Amino acid sequence: MPVLLLILVGGLGWAWWTGKLKGYTYEDGVALALFLLGIRLLTTGRVLPGSALMAGAILWAAYRRGRAGSAAMPVEDARKLLGVGPGASLAEIRDAHRRLIIKVHPDAGGSAELANRINVARDTLVAEMNRRTPTAG
Repeated sequence: MPVLLLILVGGLGWAWWTGKLKGYTYEDGVALALFLLGIRLLTTGRVLPGSALMAGAILWAAYRRGRAGSAAMPVEDARKLLGVGPGASLAEIRDAHRRLIIKVHPDAGGSAELANRINVARDTLVAEMNRRTPTAG
């Protein structure tokens, strides 16, 4: 068991160091821990609690991934919201985002929903740019 734990910690450390865990959050880590605890319970003969933990972790991960994917907006709407053209560079997108977020951020008296829409618009345009740009491999 200690060897397996050491391998797991080493693998997580490597994934963190290389940036493989960039899209994951604390909630994903909790779901993974619950899933692993479910496996441990299953292997020790506690079938019902183990399978319940595993199913709960899987359902939470599926819900969270579905929720994250539904936040995107059409590229044209994102361009209109940020005020950038179709050929905007990454620096132009970030500058437009910063300029708008300073005005509408909740800490500056703005709306949390509008700030969230501006963040989603930036993320949508950056993702679109990454899809169009071929990576050197």
